[in-house]
Amino acid sequence: MELRAAIAARRTTNGAFLPDPVTPEHQRILMEVAARAPSQLNSQPWRFVLVESRDTIAEVARVSGASMTTAMGNGTFFERYKRYFRFSAEEMESSRSGMLFDKLPAPLRPFTRSVFTRRGQFVMNLLRVPRKLGRQNRDLVAGSPLLLGVMLDRAEYRPGELSGFYSLFSMGAAMENVWLSTTELGLGIQFVSFPMEVPGAWETLVDLLKVPDDLELMAVYRIGYLPEQARRPVIDWSSHERRRVSQFVFREDCRTPQEGWDAESGL
Repeated sequence: MELRAAIAARRTTNGAFLPDPVTPEHQRILMEVAARAPSQLNSQPWRFVLVESRDTIAEVARVSGASMTTAMGNGTFFERYKRYFRFSAEEMESSRSGMLFDKLPAPLRPFTRSVFTRRGQFVMNLLRVPRKLGRQNRDLVAGSPLLLGVMLDRAEYRPGELSGFYSLFSMGAAMENVWLSTTELGLGIQFVSFPMEVPGAWETLVDLLKVPDDLELMAVYRIGYLPEQARRPVIDWSSHERRRVSQFVFREDCRTPQEGWDAESGL
């Protein structure tokens, strides 16, 4: 697959993976491409842990599912991210950013406009939607053949200093290499983010993965092979739209949007 094709095809996998183990060869490739990312002074601050133990994956899944239930049930998730929610194709076309919720459970569809607000929280909880979503999240993570923990060396990652910025920049570049390579290899990938949303949950993963004090656990991803036809989750969204070039690129200074490229974008 050519680079631009991989970039255009890159997606976050919201659904289930095939149960097949990720081959050692493909795991090696993912780590090799991560190592080719740029880093300040070639510091290479990233560290990775590959997890295939079913017991460990099941425990990460339990923490993730419980965290999702909590964050959805108390409304913190919706309050924190409501600026990114879109509920119609017209909204998505206007903003060309965020997530279009185009698939909701039938009982929630009449409440589409208010479901992700404080007013809609009562209906969500009454219908036990947070618990259902938490179980679905737990099952998705538990069914993943491979987890990838991403860490930074604390000697390089010093928040508030330039080295902290450089380390985060380098980690992002390394993970983009990994993400694009999953696309080429027929793999899917998704950030296991909900343990970050609930106080104390992330520390449970740190202990579970036995992360030493000199490393900071930054992210956990689930990885696996994609089925030919994937079923969409109970609540799902589309996020394929991107801003037009003229909305985020300027020419010479930040007062002049770039013109003439919107219709020519190949991505």
